[in-house]
Amino acid sequence: MQSGSLRLFRFAGIDVFLHFSWFLLAAWQLTSRFYGYSSPVWAVYEYLVLFGIVLMHEFGHALACRQVGGHADHIVLWPFGGIAFVRPPARPGAELWSIAAGPLVNVVLLPVLMLLHVFAVQAGWPDRMPDVYQLIRMTNYINLALLVFNLLPIYPLDGGQILRALLWYPLGRIRSLQIAVVVGFFGGGLLGLYALYERSIWLGVLALFLLSQAGAGWRHAQALRFEAEESRRLAEEQPKPPVL
Repeated sequence: MQSGSLRLFRFAGIDVFLHFSWFLLAAWQLTSRFYGYSSPVWAVYEYLVLFGIVLMHEFGHALACRQVGGHADHIVLWPFGGIAFVRPPARPGAELWSIAAGPLVNVVLLPVLMLLHVFAVQAGWPDRMPDVYQLIRMTNYINLALLVFNLLPIYPLDGGQILRALLWYPLGRIRSLQIAVVVGFFGGGLLGLYALYERSIWLGVLALFLLSQAGAGWRHAQALRFEAEESRRLAEEQPKPPVL
């Protein structure tokens, strides 16, 4: 993901990159849809708000991962949102907190944005400043939509990874990943069918991305299983100490 990316800034030891494909989607979005604004510049503001929320979400992942002793040093923004490259310790609790902290950022934003919306209505902004009011309204919608979408139990979305971390407790690391990946295949397949029904290229690309990441997750689970079997085999082949 860092290939073809532009480094934007560094905060708290975390580098933030912007993938070149972000500009392609931005050009399409800003020339095809103005979302009811009186001027296209407000659509630009809305698009920047979208990725501002995404960036806060990803920093939630990264900082939580560091809090539990994991490694997180870069975030990449791209058309599907953002990816925080986090490596929490191989413990279910550490992984659960690292993943859940992202959606929690959106949860914290919910009452803040709702109060802002209420204030705007009471101040008469829908009539006096319709573009500002529309931006506030769409910011509320964007934050809620990101929260709901990310919590879908489809691997590798946050919901799918939270499912994996929760199953890790009773089923172990490998089995939990396998189940989460199978659910991810099913969810990605349904999204692909819906994309065909809607004839949406955007949803189709998103479905392909989810399916490809589910495939990578399955291969990772197989590699973990092979490593576990090899470790068990080597332990069994170790010579036993003589009994005196």
